[in-house]
Amino acid sequence: MSTPTETAAPPVADPAPLGLAAFALTTFLLSAANAGWMKNASGAAFLGYAFAYGGLAQLLAGMWEFKNRNVFGATAFSTYGGFWIGLGLWALLVPAKAQGKDVAWILLAFAIFNTYMLVWSTQLNMAVFLVFLTLELTEVVLFIGGFAGNANIGKVGGYIGIITALVAWYTSAAGVGAGVTGKPILPVGKPLLTLGGSSS
Repeated sequence: MSTPTETAAPPVADPAPLGLAAFALTTFLLSAANAGWMKNASGAAFLGYAFAYGGLAQLLAGMWEFKNRNVFGATAFSTYGGFWIGLGLWALLVPAKAQGKDVAWILLAFAIFNTYMLVWSTQLNMAVFLVFLTLELTEVVLFIGGFAGNANIGKVGGYIGIITALVAWYTSAAGVGAGVTGKPILPVGKPLLTLGGSSS
């Protein structure tokens, strides 16, 4: 009697473009509000997407990166998926009059996380590095503005956040293009540093 031939499980498609797109869109919506662009809007347009896209989609991308044995991607997407879900819950559960400098503390904590992710992003490519660099600047400027109670600094952070979203969208588009065509279409640049070993 013949035994069935074992077939290898199909590889998981690269989840990074999804994670980057989810991060970019939610960051854009919140940053547009911070920059003062949403004159005729509630300013809470980001909230639903903090749960459904920036939160859930990024968290799923992080889980799929675990499947791909990509430690960096799994850590980054899962953490920022958690960030958006947590921020959404905070916005819903904490009364506005009691919020105080909460966001400044949240952003300070995530800036600490983002700092070592920025360092390790130098091992990947220039596009990913720029995502983490602009995000670092966004978080730092916003928490400074938050602690100082300075709305103008917050607006600057909003503009930097918009740039962060655009860089993340570009990096996502580059990944989608490579996945569709099987070859790089949009340039993402080389790693800034190479310390040896695997980038995953």
